[in-house]
Amino acid sequence: MSKLWQKATDVNQLVDAFTVGKDRELDSQMAAFDVLGSLAHTRMLQSIGLLNSDDLEVVQKELKAIYKEIESGDFAIEADVEDVHSQVEMLLTRRIGEAGKKIHSGRSRNDQVLVDLKLFFRSELQQLVESTDALFRTMINLSEKHKDVLLPGYTHLQVAMPSSFGLWFGAYAESLADDLELVRAAWNITNKNPLGSAAGYGSSFPLNRTMTTELLGFDDLNYNVVYAQMGRGKTERIIAQAISAIAATLGRMAMDQVLYLSQNFAFVSYPENLTTGSSIMPHKKNPDVWEIMRGRCNRLQALPNDVAMMTTNLPSGYHREMQLLKELLFPAFSEIKSCLQMADFMLQNIAVKTDILSDAKYDYLFSVDEVNRLALNGTPFRDAYKQVGLAIEEGQFNPVKKVDHTHEGSVGNLMNDCIVANMDKMLDSFNFRRVNEAIEKLVK
Repeated sequence: MSKLWQKATDVNQLVDAFTVGKDRELDSQMAAFDVLGSLAHTRMLQSIGLLNSDDLEVVQKELKAIYKEIESGDFAIEADVEDVHSQVEMLLTRRIGEAGKKIHSGRSRNDQVLVDLKLFFRSELQQLVESTDALFRTMINLSEKHKDVLLPGYTHLQVAMPSSFGLWFGAYAESLADDLELVRAAWNITNKNPLGSAAGYGSSFPLNRTMTTELLGFDDLNYNVVYAQMGRGKTERIIAQAISAIAATLGRMAMDQVLYLSQNFAFVSYPENLTTGSSIMPHKKNPDVWEIMRGRCNRLQALPNDVAMMTTNLPSGYHREMQLLKELLFPAFSEIKSCLQMADFMLQNIAVKTDILSDAKYDYLFSVDEVNRLALNGTPFRDAYKQVGLAIEEGQFNPVKKVDHTHEGSVGNLMNDCIVANMDKMLDSFNFRRVNEAIEKLVK
């Protein structure tokens, strides 16, 4: 197998297969980012005299050709090549000769994979934010559309107080906005350049790390070269926490959906073709989408612990098990984005029941409102509470089923405009445009 570090002795085939693992399969997802790192690195090498202008020109031209092949789906890691780094460098050397052998000066596979991962994670985080925002907008629209449709509120799964579909949809929208606080923290940690840290102890070449930082659109450097290497594992742990937060919101909403779709609740419904049936019960319309989503989101909430167990108690420096983190994070991104997109699709087809509270079993929802009405008319609160309680015990409670809540964030004052404003402010803080413009300029 072709390796960047290959010397005279061949590695035992069993050892080779065991240590390479799923790297080739997963590395294909990083191919474009490996090329981006090399585009920036080689321009920096030319600026410090390690590549001449002619070599840089042919290297840049061919790297951009490989980048286009990757984008069009014409790139593959060959069967006897260890990873994406080996594949790109081998292609380059095969096509342009000696100049291709010079591109690894001043870097190690350690910082090469670090920058690949940072660029990959950065791209995935942007997609995650965009998918979260799309679902957020759908929920806000549903909240506004159904803001006057009342819904039972529960505590301990017991009928408690009046709520509304406006509150229900809006609650999950605001939860997603808060989840992006963790995504932003993950973005801030991710968007720092480790390139130039080499194997974790820097290089004797006079590298210009600020230059590659600017070329790749990073906000800043990982300054300390030892810490840059230690950042592998830490970055993944923080990203895992962000993914887990969104999964927790989706998983809880999925549970609500499963309950509300059941005949005992029957608060919402979906077109028949979005539910599934039973092999023996012809009446069944199962909420399989929401159940699968609940299960996937429960699994994703274990992700931070999985990452932590892979990295806990490791000393400083690089350790090979770090490559296993890709097996945890790469599919997690796909899974959380799939859940967000499916939730958005389902909610665009939801129908809500508009007369839920006409059922007598929801009369007690209005007991607190009745107590408050008496208190507003001068009855001491404790006396009002006792008066309504006795009426309930004696079967004499006949509430007016009207809700008049006006304070901020209540049934009659959802404050969705403020929730949207906070979300918009959050989105602006990521500054995706600057990053995307840097990458476009690099590959132009």
